[in-house]
Amino acid sequence: LLLAPPPPPPPPPGVHPDARVSPDAVLGGGVSIGPFTVIEPGVRIGAQTVVGPQCYIGHGTTIGRDSRLYPQVVIREGCRLGDRVVLHPGVVIGSDGFGYKPDAQRRWEKIPQVGVVVIEDDVEIGALTAVDRARFGETRIEAGVKVDNLVQVAHNVVIGAHSIVAGQAGFAGSTRVGRRVLVGGQAGFSGHLEVGDDVALGGRAAVMSDLPKPGFYSGAPAIPHAQDLRQMAMLSRLPKLREQVAAL
Repeated sequence: LLLAPPPPPPPPPGVHPDARVSPDAVLGGGVSIGPFTVIEPGVRIGAQTVVGPQCYIGHGTTIGRDSRLYPQVVIREGCRLGDRVVLHPGVVIGSDGFGYKPDAQRRWEKIPQVGVVVIEDDVEIGALTAVDRARFGETRIEAGVKVDNLVQVAHNVVIGAHSIVAGQAGFAGSTRVGRRVLVGGQAGFSGHLEVGDDVALGGRAAVMSDLPKPGFYSGAPAIPHAQDLRQMAMLSRLPKLREQVAAL
């Protein structure tokens, strides 16, 4: 930190003349709104929050104080963000959940996604991550969670407080992740799972069933890491074993 260059100064408070802010939006003291940003009716933004250029904040959204939205963040209607939330460029909050059903002609019919996304205090979400709104109720990211770039969080997922998620991980719908969970890069979660507190998952782990107990899991499907290492060691010996069997 002593050798790091100083961060650029924050933009000055106020609404840029090229922004479009609804007259009934409520902006707290010291809020900064960048150029070409659109803020729809019913939005409430807390004091000292900075909204960068080219952002979109949909109808009825609330954002707490001291938050930072970098350029091209999209927050759709009705979502709720807490204090000190940081959203990096290209984050999308409240996109529709992936819900369809076949009709009588086996064509896909969209299931309305009428819930919201709730992001609690001190959450940081990396660039180009998408958090889908719930089908009903809430998709929730609890306090202190840190999410890397290019992560997919599907409808009705809950990520517990102070968990951390590395890049390209994906959570299928209605999965519930406990507190202080560590998720490695490209890990994937099947839908409707329960992952307990203090679970750690290696990169590319495939979680296909509940993991209620704390521990380090890896592999596909995800199993205790020591067991996964033993299986990989056995697989590496299979070619030689095949030669031995063929020689018999």
